[in-house]
Amino acid sequence: QVRLVESGGGLVQAGGSLRLSCAASGFICNINVMGWYRQAPGKQRELVAAITSGGNTNYADSVKGRFTISRDNVKNTAYLQMNSLNPEDTAVYYCYAADSSGRSETRFWGRGTQVTVSS
Repeated sequence: QVRLVESGGGLVQAGGSLRLSCAASGFICNINVMGWYRQAPGKQRELVAAITSGGNTNYADSVKGRFTISRDNVKNTAYLQMNSLNPEDTAVYYCYAADSSGRSETRFWGRGTQVTVSS
């Protein structure tokens, strides 16, 4: 089993920055992708950013140029640096980790951290 613990959410004014962290523990040797989804009230959960163990990244169009995902494989921690935040970024942000070693992918999820951007 894999445990994910997020931190770094909070309230920030538009134009501000926040940095989210996601620390993974447990049976993490087969985790190849870590990333972040977010879910705003009344909306579906959407992918924000993801990073492979090799450092390849993927971003939602809405955050490109503003958010940066990174990963410390020694600390087993992923980070999401969020700059130029706007009220549309307000959501609960969920960290996930993916294990593709089996016949199908297994995903593990954190509990989520609230990000609120005021105008």
